Amino acid sequence: MRNIVTITFLFSFLITVSGQQSIDNDIAQRFRTELEKESIKSAFLHIYSKSKEINIQLVQSKNADEDALSINSPFYTASITKMLTATSIGILKDMGKLDFDDKISKYLPKSLLKKMHFFNGKDYTNAITIANLLQHSSGLPDYFTDVTIDGSPNIINQLLVDTNRLWTPYEMIEFTKEKMKPHFIPGQSYQYTDTEYVLLALIIEKASGLSYNAFLKKHIFQPLGMNDSYINLKSSAIKNQLPIAKFYVGDIELSSIKSLSADWGGGGLVSTTKDLITFLEAFNADKIVKNNTRLAMQSWIDETVGMEYGYGIRKVSFNDLYKLNTDLQLIGHTGSTASFLWYCPEIDTYIAGTLNQLEASKSTIRLVYDVLNIMQNN
Repeated sequence: MRNIVTITFLFSFLITVSGQQSIDNDIAQRFRTELEKESIKSAFLHIYSKSKEINIQLVQSKNADEDALSINSPFYTASITKMLTATSIGILKDMGKLDFDDKISKYLPKSLLKKMHFFNGKDYTNAITIANLLQHSSGLPDYFTDVTIDGSPNIINQLLVDTNRLWTPYEMIEFTKEKMKPHFIPGQSYQYTDTEYVLLALIIEKASGLSYNAFLKKHIFQPLGMNDSYINLKSSAIKNQLPIAKFYVGDIELSSIKSLSADWGGGGLVSTTKDLITFLEAFNADKIVKNNTRLAMQSWIDETVGMEYGYGIRKVSFNDLYKLNTDLQLIGHTGSTASFLWYCPEIDTYIAGTLNQLEASKSTIRLVYDVLNIMQNN
């Protein structure tokens, strides 16, 4: 009887090992396929599931001699930053220093707010709440990508014009007020805009008495051991001394330009796949904000087909997005540099990474789905 039990256990073990190797190989092949795309020069992919005992870490560069990358190399996360900014607001809520429904006029100077939201002949600035900023429902324009009223370049088109310019948050807000028009009355629709997250970072500073960068370090990075994370051009990692992975638009490298200072509370985070997964895992376990705060942050509003937006966090339903018969969903965020951080509750799996190429930003969601599909089918 003991021999039968031993043989059965060994057989089950071999099946498990074989299945894991198949998953690893299939995911690695899918990763290599993505790298074959001409524009992509380097990429990171990290899949982690404690319950499934999976921890796959892949990194590759087409210029390995020039770019000595490892899975510990930090990369520009772009709009994944919004999750940490929103979570910081949640921390301040739990500390009793603000509330999601507070008017932003309670925390920001009148000079900055003056005629910020002037729409159809009426000033709606004093109607904007913190929740409006978090959920992209303020109606404010986006200083990065919106069209200016005088046809002059928006800020994203100015980044390469003066690469040494250091933008301040107030300059970005003033640019928005002078050059752009709001889209709708606060609370009446949805419009993704980085302007809101600059304002949120300023509110964090006002409510906490700390700089935005210092707040993240004290309340998120240090408690979670995120030693490789920092805000670009504003601070440095607690321990990691590795250079940032290069990222591009076309063949133009953007990683080292100072004008990226225009990307702050909405996109300035530099981090690693491990740190990002550590953050999202702790967030989901209610180790950063209280359970009721986390659930409030998942007050979803329609963003586009298959996607909904909460407070600095996005939900994707693949059955609607791709018209597929699947129950797989994602909760997390993406960035314009083709960065991504997701949790899939159906198979209890975290996925983080980047393709380091602006043109590839829309490719990541399909890559993530294919990886999850491989795991689910094995």
